[in-house]
Amino acid sequence: MNSITLDDVEDLALGAVVLGTGGGGDPYIAKIMLREAIAKHGPIEIVNAADLDPDGLLLPICMVGAPTVVVEKFPNGNEAGRVLRALESHLGRTGVAVLPLENGGLNSLFPLVVAAELGLPCVDADAIRRAFPQIEMSLFTLAGLSSTPMTMADSMGNYVFFDSVDNATGEKLARSCVAQMGMLAVVSAYAVTAGECARFGANGSLTYCLEIGRRIRAIQEGRPGAYTEFLRFCEAEILFTGKVADIERRTTGGWARGTITLTHLDDPARAMRVEVQNENLIAFEDGEPKAMVPDLITLLDTETGTAMTTEAVAYGQRLHVIAMPALPQWHTPEGLALAGPRAFGYDLDFVPIGGTR
Repeated sequence: MNSITLDDVEDLALGAVVLGTGGGGDPYIAKIMLREAIAKHGPIEIVNAADLDPDGLLLPICMVGAPTVVVEKFPNGNEAGRVLRALESHLGRTGVAVLPLENGGLNSLFPLVVAAELGLPCVDADAIRRAFPQIEMSLFTLAGLSSTPMTMADSMGNYVFFDSVDNATGEKLARSCVAQMGMLAVVSAYAVTAGECARFGANGSLTYCLEIGRRIRAIQEGRPGAYTEFLRFCEAEILFTGKVADIERRTTGGWARGTITLTHLDDPARAMRVEVQNENLIAFEDGEPKAMVPDLITLLDTETGTAMTTEAVAYGQRLHVIAMPALPQWHTPEGLALAGPRAFGYDLDFVPIGGTR
């Protein structure tokens, strides 16, 4: 993939919702912004980190906050330029490309908008290859790289810059700021070089997202074998097919939390409960965990093939609960300590998809 054009936007957004695993923010607004940016500035150049000067500074960018807020509160368009220029000024260096920090939800598309507006290429990579709710949950943390200096800005013109003693503290400081910024902010963290990204990042993630989206579109268009091809490409499986029977949502501490309960379409005695903290974290059937973080859990509408964000899930919807494996780095002891079930407060030993208990 050498560029992102208008023809790619819809497929990229479809893949972004799958990798958002219910969170990451609805990409609808980012999709509009990206179309406008391409119409104004032309196709966005996509580059591999390994092809850049290994000492070249990348400009990481993402939105953070509660996904439910993005439905009604939008960025003003100035936040990204402000945080990235402040980062460059602090480091005394000029960035060579924009780097998505997260590949999922609106954060798959928003960095492309930023790249177009800054006249820079965007790196075909991210720091996770899925969405996670906390900034320190990244492959760069596993590599021992610092998330700070970190810059943050909101739509009201407020701006924050800070260093932290470790990445977990950086997340706590950022989350406190986000709560005061109306639950949505633009953030730059992990000012890595192209060489560090090539070595430690999730390279090829934008291409991966686009390819997933193309397969979702094939499902939506009713092409023969499309569902099978989607599951094959993602190494995924259908855990459960049910109707939404109950939804509990709350926004607290800078996150959207809740529980989605489904009853099985063929056997009403069976039920699945999906626990949410921005993203879908764990899927329980009759109290037994069937899939869990860091693996991906995505809900797809059985009739339309639409991947659902948590805020879009509604009573009565018929959904497939899809499980997909995370990158192997997340299955290491260090990866599980950072983003496994215990990192989210669940006293569970991680078992990969299809594993035995």
